[in-house]
Formats: sequence, structure tokens, C-alpha cells
Amino acid sequence: MSGFRTLFYKEVLRFWKVSFQTVLAPVITALLYLTIFGHALRGHVEVYPGVEYTSFLIPGLVMMSVLQNSFANSSSSLIQSKITGNLVFVLLPPLTYWEMFGAYVLASVVRGLAVGLGVFVVTIWFIPVKFAAPVYIVAFAVLGSAILGTLGLIAGILAEKFDQLAAFQNFLIMPLTFLSGVFYSTHTLPDLWRHVSRLNPFFYMIDGFRFGFFGLSDIDPLASLAIVSGFFALIAAIAMRLLASGYKLRY
Repeated sequence: MSGFRTLFYKEVLRFWKVSFQTVLAPVITALLYLTIFGHALRGHVEVYPGVEYTSFLIPGLVMMSVLQNSFANSSSSLIQSKITGNLVFVLLPPLTYWEMFGAYVLASVVRGLAVGLGVFVVTIWFIPVKFAAPVYIVAFAVLGSAILGTLGLIAGILAEKFDQLAAFQNFLIMPLTFLSGVFYSTHTLPDLWRHVSRLNPFFYMIDGFRFGFFGLSDIDPLASLAIVSGFFALIAAIAMRLLASGYKLRY
């Protein structure tokens, strides 16, 4: 496992060396969202009975930050390695595709959770936060960051230049994240759009994560957990298949 540990350490060190950009900047962005939306809608919107809108917003912002930064970590690492040509130093050692997958995804989980924790710490100054089911908070945070780390790995493998990776992030990851219930409950949507929202796997990550704070959610959290776990198993199998075949990695 020395190869796995070395690659994992390299990936963590890669984003931690520039933590001002990779950790602090997303925290400030989430704080701006909270300040603007919380100030504008507080007192005007009550999504759940007895839950202020600012309280409702905090878990969504935390999870959104976790997801976006987990994706950014693995995808940016791979595309940079491919373009600069140093990917060969990862491929030459006798690393199994399991070790590569584990190192990239686990490092993405670390970054996602670090950013999420930072967002949570700065936002709880606005309003006290309760924990109704902490196990669900941890489960969905870890699974969500692992899923987006895996999607970032797939995007990094498929992309050949930064423009392609940016298209993947701007036209897939960002819309799915913002339309997953971060700023609203799907119960407030018309029937058609409520059903469309249920097709978004990101919705189940955020809805289940929010349940951990309030004990309230749009659907059964166990169903969300099953869907999220199944989705992770699917994309993990795809990512490991791509790694095992060397697709767009070994030219």
C-alpha cells in the first residue's frame, strides 16, 4: 500500500499547498451566498414548519461546497497531469487501478470535507444549528464527496484540455448542484418540476444531508441513502474500468 499512501499524500499536499485558493475561497463564496439569500429571504420564506430560512440554507450551502470542491480536486489534478506530461510518473510505478482510484477519490473527500467544515464553522455564527441525526450528516457528506470525486476522476480521464473539463463542470456539475434543492424545497415546486428534480442524484445527497440537521426532509432519508449508495457503486465501477483499461491515459 506504499504506492497508494504516496499518491494520496501527493494529492492532499497538492491542494493544501494552495489552501487559500482551494479551501478559503470556497468558504468565502458560501458565506456570500448565505449573507445575500439569508438577508433577502429571512422572514419571508418558511420551508419547514419552525425552521427559519437561514437555518434551512446552511446545510445546503455546506453540501454544495463539499460536492463542488470534491469534483474540482480530482478533475483538476488529472487534467493538469495530462497537459503538463507528468502523468507518466503516476503510470510508471506498479500502482493498481484500485490504488489510483482510492488515492484520487480519498484526497477529493478530504478536500470536500475540509471545505464543508470551513463553511459550517463560519455560517454557524449567523444562527444556532441543531443535529437531529449526526450519522446521516456524516454518511451523506462522505458519500457525496466520494461521488463527486469519482465524477471528477471520470471527467479528468475523458477531458483532453481545460475547455472540455470546464464544459463538464459548467454544463453538468453546476446545474445539477444548483437545481438539487440547495436554496429551496422540492415541495414548493409544481408537480412536473418536482418529479424532474427527483431525477437529479444530487437532490438525494442534499436532502439526506439536511435531514441530519432538522429531522425533516422531502423524502425518506433511507431511500436517499440507498439511491446515493447505488449511484456511487455505478460510477465507481465506470471509473475503475476506465483506469484499468488506461483509456486516454496510456497513449
